[in-house]
Amino acid sequence: MSRPVQYNNHIKFEGIPEGYMGEGFMATNLEKVVSLARKNSIWPLPFATSCCGIEFMATMASHYDLARFGSERVGFSPRQCDLLMVMGTIAKKMGPIVKQVYLQMAEPRWVLAMGACACSGGIFDSYSVLQGIDQVIPVDVYIPGCPPRPEAVLDGFMKIQDLVNAEGLRRRHSDQYKELLTGYGIQ
Repeated sequence: MSRPVQYNNHIKFEGIPEGYMGEGFMATNLEKVVSLARKNSIWPLPFATSCCGIEFMATMASHYDLARFGSERVGFSPRQCDLLMVMGTIAKKMGPIVKQVYLQMAEPRWVLAMGACACSGGIFDSYSVLQGIDQVIPVDVYIPGCPPRPEAVLDGFMKIQDLVNAEGLRRRHSDQYKELLTGYGIQ
């Protein structure tokens, strides 16, 4: 959200891209405008399997209200969402399903691993539990905790917003990004 800040007898709004402002108009870079729009309109797809899902529900509820960060619409179709939030214990049998959901999302897409189980397998060090979802898909932000508090979820979501705002339009076509996806077996 932008708020007015005054300095040198000029009013500038935080969060608005730099550019040339005049009376009734503003000229700036298209890439900055697109980044600002993406940052403030993230559609999360919750992939909740256990107790972290309850903390996500608390984060979406009125007390913490994730909607104030531009995430009003929580989607349950990967084709319409751009942030995959993996929460809870992921069994190895579910690994290919998480990857399939990730692949069904349109670019650009981001991944947030929420809770100790999604980040590192948590207390379940067994043959049947995936020891971190970064074994099957690339993760952008990790939120530790068992389960993490809603404040930590909001902080992780704001980190995703910072990544989205800083990311250029052409990053997803870079050789480094293609090499990362190839490392995960994604074309």
